[in-house]
Amino acid sequence: MTNRLELSGVIAKDPKRSKSLAGIPHCHFVLEHRSYQREADLPRQVYCYINVVVSGQGQQILTQDLAVGSHIKVGGFVSYQTGRNGIGKLVLHADHIEKI
Repeated sequence: MTNRLELSGVIAKDPKRSKSLAGIPHCHFVLEHRSYQREADLPRQVYCYINVVVSGQGQQILTQDLAVGSHIKVGGFVSYQTGRNGIGKLVLHADHIEKI
């Protein structure tokens, strides 16, 4: 089954770094995307916020220069996550980040 998402946008919230109990480093941030797409042969303005996480020691180099306002393109897979408050959300687990 295919699960791959690529999205460009601007970092909307400061990246937060943490380590899991197993010692795996994570970097969490929010990406804001705005664009115009065509749907039913009509232009449509689209907008979304998506939570992004980058995990693993080797991947942290991708996040070292990220800050609010950075324009990036992110690629990875999406997964559903339930927060402590019981509210669910989609999270993009990034394995590729490119500054644009």
